[in-house]
Amino acid sequence: MASYKPKNILITGAAGFIASHVANRLVRNYPEYKIVVLDKLDYCSNTKNLLPSKLSPNFKFVKGDIESADLVNYLLITESIDTIMHFAAQTHVDNSFGNSFEFTKNNIYGTHVLLEACKVTGQIRRFIHVSTDEVYGETDEDAVVGNHEASQLLPTNPYSATKAGAEMLVMAYGRSYGLPVITTRGNNVYGPNQFPEKLIPKFILLAMRGKTLPIHGDGSNVRSYLYCEDVAEAFEVILHKGEVGRVYNIGTKKERRVIDVARDICKLFSMDPETSIEFVENRPFNDQRYFLDDQRLKNLGWSERTVWEDGLKKTIKWYTQNPDWWGDVTGALLPHPRMLMMPGSTHFDSEDGKETSYVSGPNQTRMVVPTPKGGSSPQKQSLKFLIYGRTGWIGGLLGQLCEKQGIAFEYGKGRLEDRSSLNADIQNITPTHVFNAAGVTGRPNVDWCESHKTETIRANVAGTLTLADVCRDHGLLMMNFATGCIFEYDTAHPQGSGIGFKEEDKPNFIGSFYSKTKAVVEELLKEYDNVCTLRVRMPISSDLNNPRNFITKISRYNKVVNIPNSMTVLDELLPISIEMAKKNLRGIWNFTNPGVVSHNEILEMYKTYIDPKFKWENFTLEEQAKVIVAPRSNNEMDASKLKKEFPELLSIKESLIKYAFEPNRRT
Repeated sequence: MASYKPKNILITGAAGFIASHVANRLVRNYPEYKIVVLDKLDYCSNTKNLLPSKLSPNFKFVKGDIESADLVNYLLITESIDTIMHFAAQTHVDNSFGNSFEFTKNNIYGTHVLLEACKVTGQIRRFIHVSTDEVYGETDEDAVVGNHEASQLLPTNPYSATKAGAEMLVMAYGRSYGLPVITTRGNNVYGPNQFPEKLIPKFILLAMRGKTLPIHGDGSNVRSYLYCEDVAEAFEVILHKGEVGRVYNIGTKKERRVIDVARDICKLFSMDPETSIEFVENRPFNDQRYFLDDQRLKNLGWSERTVWEDGLKKTIKWYTQNPDWWGDVTGALLPHPRMLMMPGSTHFDSEDGKETSYVSGPNQTRMVVPTPKGGSSPQKQSLKFLIYGRTGWIGGLLGQLCEKQGIAFEYGKGRLEDRSSLNADIQNITPTHVFNAAGVTGRPNVDWCESHKTETIRANVAGTLTLADVCRDHGLLMMNFATGCIFEYDTAHPQGSGIGFKEEDKPNFIGSFYSKTKAVVEELLKEYDNVCTLRVRMPISSDLNNPRNFITKISRYNKVVNIPNSMTVLDELLPISIEMAKKNLRGIWNFTNPGVVSHNEILEMYKTYIDPKFKWENFTLEEQAKVIVAPRSNNEMDASKLKKEFPELLSIKESLIKYAFEPNRRT
């Protein structure tokens, strides 16, 4: 069999787990090859994975996205690329259930861009497409022979479906245009440098922290695991000896149940499996078994070298020596990770100025000046918030919190309804997260919105949607401060019952135009998977001189109604919003303290802690209606979801005393 000798290799996704091991191996073993690596530095990529290669004269790092046709064509031509090893992909199954379009975009469209560039340039002698064993779907539990390369593709989740779709494109370009393609389908891989959303590094990091190991379902699912260096060697063999037009399974006959993997890790950490393992809700669909026939690859001379016990010990040793390699991975360690797909984001800045990098946008490719040698590089990704709503109460408090916590932030200059100005803000500031505390609540209250409806729509609906859409284009999470004033007590949630409205409940309050706009925009934002909606209600803070503070408001009224409501103590909850951003939490959250408190109960506290001589009168809702333009929302919100995520969250009455009244005590 003739051996293939490449000259200039482009490896996509090379700052990721498997591809970095392959790139480092080729750079080390073949100094005569030029290795150009391309990576957009997504959340699971890290330039530190390529440290072994960075000083090598045959290595070049390029930051960019395979979806940029201009960049891909430019690289193929200027670097005289003759070989592509295509690893770049979104790979985490859990993420694919909630963010499937991003997988289609990355895994299918990105592959198509590469293939088309290969066709146009006409210079590629090998195109190695990296796929997965999951394209075969589930293997029968009693099967003694694994899936072979000609087995039917029956993917069962959005991730594997996009990988199968990409394979079809690769095959079509091979047949239609004669592109010299090779496809690989591999079992699970483990080892150093792997982002901890995957099972083994997740379990290791949790064990290091003394946490329980969460297992989907009953843990009976069977998987085959290969050590990363063995897999890198497999790609080395396929590169040089693989036959054009062929598919190669990269697998092992040694299978393990997920529960057994957890027990092995518990054993190595001297943990009791009975108390250290917890069973959690399963995925929407979790294949029971993947089993491969890898004889075709063995015929090329490859074989697995690392036994499970040795590989696991090596991996644990690496993670214990490099616990902060990935920075803050709290979100990845959850039973069902909610990590965002973040095109263009990175956990670590590029290392010093050896490599040239490019940044590609939807319509441009521009060279970025390399970091000068000797320049300092942060050891982990620094948070940087872009905040809208500078003149607002919550926006101002967020800025103060960032200053206190040492978090870099800037206020947005653009108008929310002006897309171009929002894009300019993001390009100039390069934030990691965007906080939207802008909008119209009324001047001085929601009655203003009744006579300024177009202005209210422009800010609360058009502006919020535009910002969410721009953030999605840039792969950014938007923390959106919304309202819980879209509900009112009803027969299913009667006053005093303790039954609160949940996140999934449909808004039922349309008494004010303000509430109508907020309900409409919340419903539309459900279509954006990059938004975390925080329903604030009747906000309270320790600043009793602020006229927007609910305590301050009602203490200045001559008469008040007396209705129990859910409320938000900003001193406690705004720091939680920052933690939610760090965790990349998404979806709708009732952003209130648990429980309810009435107007009279608050004013009794005011009298006890602030002014013993304070007096007030009550009036009915009917009497209140005569002095206001728009009806007001009264309700109880179910805060159990937030309480589960942040168990330390105080009840509304406890929080009021701790954060609002005790610090202002005058009696």
